[in-house]
Amino acid sequence: MDIEKLSEEITLFSSTTHGSSDYDRDEYFVMSEDRNEFAPLKYLQKKFTELKDIYSLLKIGFVYDSFELSNNEAFQQWYEKQFAKKLLRRDARKISIVYVPNNKLILDQIGLVNKSYEILSQEQILLNGKNLPTQLGEWYAKCIFGLKQVKSTSQRGFDFIMEDGKRVEIQVEWSDLSSPKGVKIKKTLVDLSDYTIIIYVAKNFMIREVCFLDSEYVSRKFSNKGHTLFLKDTDVINYFFSKSSKHFDKIINPLTFLKYASPNLAMKLSEKLNQ
Repeated sequence: MDIEKLSEEITLFSSTTHGSSDYDRDEYFVMSEDRNEFAPLKYLQKKFTELKDIYSLLKIGFVYDSFELSNNEAFQQWYEKQFAKKLLRRDARKISIVYVPNNKLILDQIGLVNKSYEILSQEQILLNGKNLPTQLGEWYAKCIFGLKQVKSTSQRGFDFIMEDGKRVEIQVEWSDLSSPKGVKIKKTLVDLSDYTIIIYVAKNFMIREVCFLDSEYVSRKFSNKGHTLFLKDTDVINYFFSKSSKHFDKIINPLTFLKYASPNLAMKLSEKLNQ
């Protein structure tokens, strides 16, 4: 699919109002490169036969978030102008914004952040900075597996959902080497999910490994470990993507995966992902 032509159609749609259409009820709105214009997925599907569903976009590098999490003021202004109606909260909750991340800018900033972390750590200023790595690891998972991030109905903050409605628990481990104790994860969170994904982020903020597990398997295998589980590498190594292709079918965007993988992991994955 030609992203440039897609962008042209978004601009064309935004050039006129659509108050008499039913496009305002669409669930997905695709954002232009300049992030000021949008078009409903249903409209774009009429223009591009290869655009069968949301996954057609996710596979070529798009990601999506619920509008509630996007903090996109431009969309609300655009929506109300296009459809001559207020964007009500009950309608906003159903909407997702689909967009292409600026990968070059992100990679450049990751390099700058990594350098800043090194300096601040050497100066004994930054002693615990896992908040950024955790959010970055979650973003990696969202891009790779085409997950939708939505506000949680519980007190967890937000959830990650697959297109088929399956809930995913994401655990991020930020280190160059795994802890001998294993990755710490709450059993209650595993029990609430269908899949558990561990994203191993290296100190330079690149992905050094990914482990994809069925949550039922985790609960069953580690049921005697109490409320807190410790998943050691030796226990789950057979589910590392560098070792096994078992869950490769869950990968929506292999190009993004390789782009943000460490060189070592990328070498191990490139041949498998291109088969």
